Amino acid sequence: MNIFWFFLFFLISGFCSLVYEVVWLRLAMAKFGVTTPMVSIVLSVFMAGLALGSWLGGALARTSERRGPRAPLRLYGLAELLIGVSGLLVPRLLQFGYDVLQKSGRELAWDSSFYYLVSGSCVVVTLLPWCTCIGATFPFGMAAIRRISSADASRSFSFLYLANVLGAILGTLIPAFILIELLGFQSTLHVAASLNGILACLVFALSFALPSSEAPAAVPTAVTMPHDKLYEFSAGGTLWLLFITGLSTMAMEVVWIRLFTVYLGNVVYSFAAILALYLAATFAGSCLYRVWARSHDSRRSAGAWVFLGLLSLLPLLFADPFLRIPPGVFWKILRTAQGIAPFSAALGFLTPLLVDHYSKGNPSRAGRAYAVNIVGGILGPLLAGFWFLPWLGDHWALVVLSVPLFGVGLFAALRISQDAATGSSVFGSKPIYAAVMLLSITLIATSKGYEAAYRNRVELRDYTATVLAAGDGMRKMLLVNGIGMTVLTPITKYMAHFPLTSLGRPPQNALVICFGMGTTFRSMLSWGIDSTAVELIPSVPEVFGFFHPDGPALLKSPLAHIVVDDGRRFLERTGQTFDVITLDPPPPVSTPTTSLLYSREFYGIVKKRLRPGGILQVWLAIHDPGSDPTTQAAAAKALRDSFPYIRAFSSLNHFGLHFLASDQPILVPDAHTLASRLPPAAAADFVEWGPAHSSEEMFAEVLNAEMSIDKVTAADPRVPPIQDDRPINEYFFLRRLFAFYP
Repeated sequence: MNIFWFFLFFLISGFCSLVYEVVWLRLAMAKFGVTTPMVSIVLSVFMAGLALGSWLGGALARTSERRGPRAPLRLYGLAELLIGVSGLLVPRLLQFGYDVLQKSGRELAWDSSFYYLVSGSCVVVTLLPWCTCIGATFPFGMAAIRRISSADASRSFSFLYLANVLGAILGTLIPAFILIELLGFQSTLHVAASLNGILACLVFALSFALPSSEAPAAVPTAVTMPHDKLYEFSAGGTLWLLFITGLSTMAMEVVWIRLFTVYLGNVVYSFAAILALYLAATFAGSCLYRVWARSHDSRRSAGAWVFLGLLSLLPLLFADPFLRIPPGVFWKILRTAQGIAPFSAALGFLTPLLVDHYSKGNPSRAGRAYAVNIVGGILGPLLAGFWFLPWLGDHWALVVLSVPLFGVGLFAALRISQDAATGSSVFGSKPIYAAVMLLSITLIATSKGYEAAYRNRVELRDYTATVLAAGDGMRKMLLVNGIGMTVLTPITKYMAHFPLTSLGRPPQNALVICFGMGTTFRSMLSWGIDSTAVELIPSVPEVFGFFHPDGPALLKSPLAHIVVDDGRRFLERTGQTFDVITLDPPPPVSTPTTSLLYSREFYGIVKKRLRPGGILQVWLAIHDPGSDPTTQAAAAKALRDSFPYIRAFSSLNHFGLHFLASDQPILVPDAHTLASRLPPAAAADFVEWGPAHSSEEMFAEVLNAEMSIDKVTAADPRVPPIQDDRPINEYFFLRRLFAFYP
């Protein structure tokens, strides 16, 4: 049996693993909330399963080798078969856990720690077994290679790692740009499950080409482990290097997303591009290692560590807003690639080298080494997201994360043996390290973040995002991770006053989902009613006073309630009902996970929290980069399928649409009647920024621009409504580029 079969196996396996990671994360967020703790739980469970599987798989592989040549290969085939089964079972198991959570009672409504404990336990039970199977594939594959071709065993990890990374690149790009748009999330899972099933069948079939047994002398019952040290480190030191590389890589990836989203935009394809660039550079580095290792001893790689710290800081240079780069998508991607590719390629070279050297083809030791690397990968994002970024910000978080790399580089420069066998006399020299440190210090001191472009600003950081309130007068703006969220505009006042006056009865309370600058919430309070606002990012309500001088005083009112939570999760957990719920999702319309606030399933949740005759106001921007007629039609169809009565009005300057939806007819009277329903404080608030001088004229601006919802949906009769499984607004590559929609 040719070992290049294993390249195909692990290419497919890497593809499927990325599909599962992306889709499982999305399914979990739809059920348990789009919150940073929930995302961290899902990703940590996924990575923990990989580490556990790598360690346990190594132990099982050692046992299987004694049972003949077929056993390790069939063990690998069984793991792939179980992984394929997960593609069918995980959505059902998550739904079951969600149903159990919903039936557990309202005692979960405000106890977030207990909620995360219960929902996190559900995620662990649902995902961990399958992720363990994914992690076990490496040692199983290595054991099979060692029984088939001992000559190729010494560097079998890097061989499989190379194939797996290439598969991961495809698993990042093909689902994001093709499969999810065409098929939806669950059918994309079915594609991956089918590939795993086909792969398992092929592995079992090929196993019959191997002899069922062989002479005892040929069985690798014992392994002679190398006694040579790598960079004068003991075996334990090599594991520490793997831990450091895993931690640094995954932690820095979190920082990269913060740094380069400013340029790539806040869309699914931006995150896919960053991940694909990282994986492509890792693949290139691994290819270089495979070629280099044919003629070099692994100890001669010491010089790479001297430069690694400097390479990790390159994102500071290429994310600097004062670095002049031509506009255009190509140049934005090039900017990102120049920032992250050199470091990723270096680690793509070093990580398989470390595992190969430590294991020398022993699957048990390789499983242990890779598990240590993954454990570092688990801790890295947690440290970056919950500690370094909130405490230090993007710039200094990256600097702190580079410190261990500079430490290893210093060790390499000072202590690597200077003999000709290692070749370290050239690359590990003290003068070169000193030059690297000088360049690094200069880069740290001179580079700037995007916030430096704003003079009058308030900057806050938390575990979710960096929040920037900037500008003067009516030119103030709110930025989250460098992306503009909103500006001071009377449109956000309509989001409160229009549904409240259309209600036809005195309102008792109202809910605002997505706080933003707080303008809509402030307008709600001007009615003197109990007003609640839900905001996902903790720091956003803290800059309320920057945009509205009376904001701090308003927050002290007993009528004002701020809840930091995912809006959808809040509605599912609360027992309150509201007269008006107003919704203004973050721009652009194509923002990742925004479909969870525009979907048919979300509106089903909203209906349960509206009082009879209550009104839902949904804002849909038209002239932002993520909106097109298909997106507008899909959003309107989701509303039409959920509510029997809907009215649609074009906003000021036709910038977007105000949808009013209810379970009872919405009797919107003339502008004079609507204006007469405003309390005095609300009337003053409504005309505060114009453009008209009276409330009646303000209402007339919108009433004169009413349109039929059928006109909106007719923009694309073929498109289905936005659903949790079919996020039309987020995945649009094929229809935008080729004018194609299935």
